[in-house]
Amino acid sequence: MTSTAPVKDDRPTPQKTAFASMIGTMVEWYDYFIFGTASALVFSKIFFTSLDPATGILASFATFGVAFIARPIGAVVFGHFGDRLGRKKMLVLSLLMMGSGTVVVGVLPTYDQVGLLAPALLVLCRLLQGLAVGGEWGGAVLMAVEHAPKGKRAFYGSWPQIGNPMAMILATLTFLAVRQLPADDFLAWGWRIPFLASSVMIIIGLYIRLRVLESPAFAKMKEKGEEARVPIFEIVRHHWKPALIGMATTAAPNIPYYIATVFIISYAAKRTGMGGDLMLIGLCIASLVEVFGIPGSAILADRIGRKKVLIGGAVFVAAFAFPFFWLVDSGNPVLVVLALSLILGVGHATTYSTQATFFSELFPTQVRYTGTSVAYHFGGMITSGPVPLIATALVAWAGSSLPLSFYMIIGAGISILGLTLARESYKDDLSSTPGPSGETSAVLSSTHRN
Repeated sequence: MTSTAPVKDDRPTPQKTAFASMIGTMVEWYDYFIFGTASALVFSKIFFTSLDPATGILASFATFGVAFIARPIGAVVFGHFGDRLGRKKMLVLSLLMMGSGTVVVGVLPTYDQVGLLAPALLVLCRLLQGLAVGGEWGGAVLMAVEHAPKGKRAFYGSWPQIGNPMAMILATLTFLAVRQLPADDFLAWGWRIPFLASSVMIIIGLYIRLRVLESPAFAKMKEKGEEARVPIFEIVRHHWKPALIGMATTAAPNIPYYIATVFIISYAAKRTGMGGDLMLIGLCIASLVEVFGIPGSAILADRIGRKKVLIGGAVFVAAFAFPFFWLVDSGNPVLVVLALSLILGVGHATTYSTQATFFSELFPTQVRYTGTSVAYHFGGMITSGPVPLIATALVAWAGSSLPLSFYMIIGAGISILGLTLARESYKDDLSSTPGPSGETSAVLSSTHRN
C-alpha cells in the first residue's frame, strides 16, 4: 500500500518576493551610504590631503556626487536587458557590481601612498557603485510590485523602499562602532572595516535573491513575445511625459534627504559644534522612525491613492523646511533628533514610499524596467547628486541656512507640479488604461492586479 504525501509548494509568495527585494536593496544602499558617510567624515583627510580642509570636504562631496552621473547610464543599460531578459538576472548582476566596487574602496591606497592615483581610483569605484544602483532600484521594486496581490501594490512596493532606511541604520551603526577607535587608528585602517564587511552582506543578499522567481508580468509578456526591441527608444518616443512626471516627483524626497543624511553631519559640526557621533546616533533614530513611516504611508496610498499621499508629503516638506533648520541650529541634541526624525520619518517616508508603485504604474510592462529606472535615476542625478555641493555653497554664500530652506521648498513645489499632471491609477483593474499624459498604457499585465 502506498501513500502520497502532500507536495510542498516552494514557489515564493508575494511576501517572500518583497522580502527578498528589501534585503537586496538594503545591501545595495548600505554600500552606497557608507560611501556618503565616509565622504563627510574621512575622505577629505585620506584622499584629498593636498587641499585645505574646506576644499577637501567639497572634493569629497563631489566624489560622492559622481555616482549620480553613472546612475542614469546604469538605468538605461540595466533597464534594456531587464525588459528583454528579465528582472532577476539584472538584480543579481547589480548586486555583484555594487559589492565589488565597495570592497575595493576598503583596500584603496591613500593619497600619501600613491598620490593622485588614490582619488582617481576612488572615483572609479564610485562610478561602479552608481552603475549598480542604476540597475538595482527599478528591478527590485518591479519584482515586489509585479508579484503583489490585489489592492496591495503600494504596500508590497514599499518593502524595497524600507531597505533604504534599514541600510542607513546599518551603515551608520557600523561607522559609529569604528569611530570608537583611537582617532589615528580610525583614519589609518578603521574606516575600511565598513567597506570590507560588505562582502559578507553581498553573499547573504545573493543567496536570498537567487531563490526568487521571475516576475509574473514579465514572464507573461515574454511568453507572448511582446518585448520592446529597444526600450529606451520607446520611452523617448511614446512615454516621455510619464518619464518627466516621474523625474519631477523625485525632487521632494531627494533634496531634504541628502541634506539630512550627508550634508547635515559637517554642517552641524561647524554650526553648533555637535560631534559626528551624536549626529550618527540621531540619523539612526530618524531612520528607525522611517522604517515604520514607509509602510504606513504605502498602506494609506492603497486606500486613498498615490497622488494624495505624495502631494501631502511634498506639502509637509515645504512646511517643515524652515523649522527643520531652526531645530538643528539650536544645537540641542533632542531637538536635532526631532528634526531628523520628522524630515525622514514623515517628509521623506511619505514622498518616497509610494514612488515604487507610482513609477511602476506610469509605464507598460514592455518598458517598465527602463521607464521606472530612467525616471528615478535621471531625476536623482538632478535632485540628489548635487545636493551636498549646492548646500555647502549656499551656506558659504549666505552665512546661514536660509537659502537651504528655500531650496527644499522649491524641490517640493517641483514635485507637486509634476504630480498635478499625473493620473491616479490605484483603483484600475484593467490591463490597459489611459496613462498620466493621456496615451494608452498597460498598468500591470500580471494576474495580480490592484
